[in-house]
Amino acid sequence: MSPTRTEVARMVDHTLLKPEATEQDVAALVAQARELGVYSVCVSPSMLPLTGTGEVKVATVCGFPSGAHHADVKAAEAARSVADGADEIDMVVNLSLATTGRYDDVRGEIAAVRAAAPAPVVLKVIIESAALGDDQVVAVCEAAEAAGADFVKTSTGFHPAGGASAHAVALMARTVGGRLGVKASGGIRTTEAALEMIAAGATRLGLSGTGAVLDGLPD
Repeated sequence: MSPTRTEVARMVDHTLLKPEATEQDVAALVAQARELGVYSVCVSPSMLPLTGTGEVKVATVCGFPSGAHHADVKAAEAARSVADGADEIDMVVNLSLATTGRYDDVRGEIAAVRAAAPAPVVLKVIIESAALGDDQVVAVCEAAEAAGADFVKTSTGFHPAGGASAHAVALMARTVGGRLGVKASGGIRTTEAALEMIAAGATRLGLSGTGAVLDGLPD
């Protein structure tokens, strides 16, 4: 059976990461998130702290969007975001480390962010799956798990290689085996695409056009 509108909404990080987004835009996002019944809002760290979120969780990004930041800078950014009220941190891995097989270093930078943002803060690791080969996807997911992450996430939505794919989600889900969550994000604009990601194994969705996706689902 297809999931209901309410069930999918509770999987959504309602996202606004456009560099030009204003405080007014973010306030509108929060209001819409509460109306739609989504799980969280995801905004840039400079927009924290947020007010008026109610039961909606607050997520932010770290090392975004390139991932090409020093590990200690990512850790400091994560710590500041937690101090500013973030419940969840979505960090971008260093793709240079991933594409050159330096998986111990990938694990090390994720561990640094994990130490700066300890549980119960939820740590998601953006692996930019469209820019990696299958073996690299597996290895980075394994590094994320070894470093104590809670989720692996497909994409920033900003990389020219593309966003989420059902193939990547399925591969990531098989690799983490239910021990971590899998967030599909980047280019998911239709109900059909969202359902495809869920069927592939996604347990969280990063959406900017959330209303349009939910409108195609039964109550």
